[in-house]
Amino acid sequence: MHRILVVGGGYAGFYAAWGLEKRLRPGEAELTVVDPRPYMTYQPFLPEVTAGSIEARHAAVSLRRHLRRARIVAGSVTRIDHAQRRVTVRPADGPEFELEYDELVVTAGAVTRKVPVPGIAEQAIGMKHVEEAVAIRDKLLTAFDRASALEPGPVRSKLLTVTFVGGGFSGVEGFAELLSLATALLKNYPEISRDELSFHLVEAQGRILPEVTDEPGAWVVRSLEERGAHVHLNTQLRSAVDGHVVLSTGEEFDSELIVWTAGNAANPVVHNHTDLPRDARGLLLTRADLRIGTEDEPVPHAWAAGDDAAVPDLASPVPGAHTVPNAQHAVRQGKLLARNIVKALRGREPKQYVHHSLGAIATLGIGKGIFQYRSIVITGLLAWLMHRGYHVLAVPSWERKVRVLAVWLTALFFGRDIVSLASVQHPRDAFVSGGELPAELRVEDVVDPIG
Repeated sequence: MHRILVVGGGYAGFYAAWGLEKRLRPGEAELTVVDPRPYMTYQPFLPEVTAGSIEARHAAVSLRRHLRRARIVAGSVTRIDHAQRRVTVRPADGPEFELEYDELVVTAGAVTRKVPVPGIAEQAIGMKHVEEAVAIRDKLLTAFDRASALEPGPVRSKLLTVTFVGGGFSGVEGFAELLSLATALLKNYPEISRDELSFHLVEAQGRILPEVTDEPGAWVVRSLEERGAHVHLNTQLRSAVDGHVVLSTGEEFDSELIVWTAGNAANPVVHNHTDLPRDARGLLLTRADLRIGTEDEPVPHAWAAGDDAAVPDLASPVPGAHTVPNAQHAVRQGKLLARNIVKALRGREPKQYVHHSLGAIATLGIGKGIFQYRSIVITGLLAWLMHRGYHVLAVPSWERKVRVLAVWLTALFFGRDIVSLASVQHPRDAFVSGGELPAELRVEDVVDPIG
C-alpha cells in the first residue's frame, strides 16, 4: 500500500490530510500525520481567545477526531532525508525513531521570528498558539487584580502597561482585542481609572497592516489612538530586560506584559535539516502545482504548501512573486494538495495553484473592524460582523462552528468571562503550600509585627 506522510498538522497539513481521507479509495494509500500538537490551531481566532470572546478549546480542531482514517503521530520531525524516503521523529517521551514513506507532504508551518533583543527571550510571549493566547489573557486579568490592591506608583503603573511588538495582522488584532478587553474590565475595577491603562504598539516600519493600503492602515492607527493607545511607528525595541522597555526613539517605560508578533521564520527542520531544495530565505522551492522543486526539475514524490513553501503566485501581476504566508493561501493550498496527490497517484496531471485574494479583514475589538477588497474599504461594526461571519464559516467542521456561535451568543447577553486561570500553569502550588503564602509575600518577612 502506498504510504503518504504529512509533516505538520497546521492549516495546510490538516486540510491536505482531511481532503486525502475523503478522496482516497479504501486500501489505496496509508496516511500518517506527524505533529507535536494533537490539534490544528485556527489562528484567526487567537485574538478573540486573547480577549475572552472565544473559548480556547474552540480555536483548536482535534486531529484525531476529524482525521479518522489517518495515523496520528505525536512528535516533532527533526530531519527529512528524502533521498532515503524517511524522516526522523522526536516524541515527547522516549527515543527518536524513523518513519518511511512513498509520498511526502511538508506543511510544517512557520515559527515566530526571534531577534537578539535583550530581555525578549525572558519576558515576551508569542501569539501563534492557543496556549500563548490564553496566557496573554490570564496575565492581563491577573495584572488588574494585583494593581487594584496597590496604591498608585511604579509597580501599579507597570502592571497596567501592555506592549505589543509587530504591526502585522496578528499583532494589530491581538493588540486591539486586548485593549477592548482592558477597557471593558474597568467597570468591574472601580479602583482603576482609564487614564492608568497604557497600551503600546511598536512597529519598525512607517505603517501597520501591510496587507491593506496606506489610507485604511492610517485609519486603524487613528482609531487605536482615539481609544487611548500609543502607536510607535518607525520604532524598534532596543531592550526589554526585566520588563523595562527601551525604544529606538529614546522612550522608556516598564511593562508587565510584552507580546512579540514581529514576523515569522522558516521551521528549523525545513531551514536546516533536510535535503530538499530551498531558496535564499530557507523556504522550500515549490512549483505552482505544489510539487517541491523547480519547473524544470521537480523532486519526485515530494509536495509542500503553507508558510514554509515558496509557492509562485500566478494571480499576481508582479513577475516572480510568491504567495504570502496567510490563512487564505494555506487552506486553499492544503485542499489543492489533496486533489493533486490523488491525481498523481492515479496517473493524472496535477493542477496549478491560482488564488485571487478575497481581500483583507481584521477585528479591532468588539464592534470594530476593517475590511478591504481592492478599492472597497469598510470600517466599524459592519466590518466586524463580516469578520465574524467569514471566520465562523471558514473554521472547519459544524461542531466547531456551533460551539463558537454559542459562545458569541452567550457573550452578547452576559458579557465576557473575566476570570483568570493563570494558576493552572502551576497546578500543584496550592497542594504543596497547604494554603501558606509564598515566603516572599509573607507579611512578617517584610513588616515588623510589633512596630
